[in-house]
Amino acid sequence: MRKLLRRIRETGKDEGFMHLIESIEVLVSKILSVMMVVVILVAVFDLGIFLLRELFDTPYGKFNTTLFKIFGLFLNILIALEILENITGYLKKHVLQVELVIVTSLIAVARKIIILDLEKVSGIDIIGLGIALLSLSISYWIIRRTNAKT
Repeated sequence: MRKLLRRIRETGKDEGFMHLIESIEVLVSKILSVMMVVVILVAVFDLGIFLLRELFDTPYGKFNTTLFKIFGLFLNILIALEILENITGYLKKHVLQVELVIVTSLIAVARKIIILDLEKVSGIDIIGLGIALLSLSISYWIIRRTNAKT
């Protein structure tokens, strides 16, 4: 009982509290990593089944209509891998790597543009995606340039 009270008092101090918070962050990051691996494996399996179905069930000449769906599924897996890399990078360095976050965001916006059905979206949506892509590209360029100087 005394040990428990001593631990509670130590946790109440700033250093003990920060250690507790850091331990929780690491635990959550590990859980997220495992969950992301499961998501990636399921997505790859799903992509394989979808690809096989489309290759063998689609009549000749109709495969091009589902090609963009396939590209979208590939890019979903790539985005998930980038998120996993963000999490594992955090576990290694205990720092969120902004460059990786921006690259992941660029891939996500590019995926949205690739699978975009131009007949179903308005011009303002396309302008918004263009502005997002330009902003992310400029941010990436600034960060790369800053990192190259250090």
